[in-house]
Amino acid sequence: MVRPAHFGFNVQTAHSNRFQRPPQDGASAEAAREEWAALAQALREAGVRVCTVEDTEAPIKPDAVFPNNWVSFHDDGTIVLYPMQAANRRLERRLEVLAAVEHELRFRCRHLLDLSREEEAGRYLEGTGSLVLDHIERVAYACRSARTDESLVREWARALHYEAEVFDAAGPDGAPIYHTNVMLAIGARSAVICSDSVLPGDRGRVLARLRASGRELIEIDYAAMHDFAGNLLELRVPAPEGGTQSLLVMSTRARAALGHERLSRIAAAVDRILDVPLPTIETVGGGGARCMLAEVPELRA
Repeated sequence: MVRPAHFGFNVQTAHSNRFQRPPQDGASAEAAREEWAALAQALREAGVRVCTVEDTEAPIKPDAVFPNNWVSFHDDGTIVLYPMQAANRRLERRLEVLAAVEHELRFRCRHLLDLSREEEAGRYLEGTGSLVLDHIERVAYACRSARTDESLVREWARALHYEAEVFDAAGPDGAPIYHTNVMLAIGARSAVICSDSVLPGDRGRVLARLRASGRELIEIDYAAMHDFAGNLLELRVPAPEGGTQSLLVMSTRARAALGHERLSRIAAAVDRILDVPLPTIETVGGGGARCMLAEVPELRA
């Protein structure tokens, strides 16, 4: 997690992100830091090992709180650096963050896949915002957008030994969904999806593939999607009796948007749900709890 120094409304991303809104009172930076700290503390109390890194004062990076878009860590020791569409988001890539993860979480980089050079060609792939990964079936789901280049999705999938499932998805206004991880979340036993957003030509194929994985499919509508009910991340944490248990992380806004019936079904598929209020980060930044977390797996032998 990266503690933001200058969080704010990013004008360079607003044209493609329909989830972000300018702040009303101009006091978003301090509120965002408080929300960030509350999430980091709640994760630690739930048993998550959290590596936190300070954002730098300069250059100004309004979206530094969302590290999952520029880096991902994989259980074979691979670290991937991603090409970002907005110029001011490219500044978020910092070797100090990688060094902190390796030191604090004992992650050893065995291979660095640097895709950032693709920015020069106008090809973008924004990490686990663009990619929603089924680690069990080894499938990478991605909806096409200005920030998610299909050819890069397929190159990534070949390099990481996943199958690519690429599709089109749009909001009620017809604009492409900017990141896959606001309309789809995949856990070990369930998947949450806004299927209405998937264009009809792709919908049946995507839903069939998700169902074929054996997971329970929990559908949300556009309104719930815009309240970040699809922006969830399932983690593994130590269990009190030994071993591990599943922890599903979301915002309080997302939890409310899911409603009782859907939340009950989701709760049955995990051991615990953790929710934290993130009103400023969600509204001004246009990203939720999942976007704030660059998950780091245990390394395979």
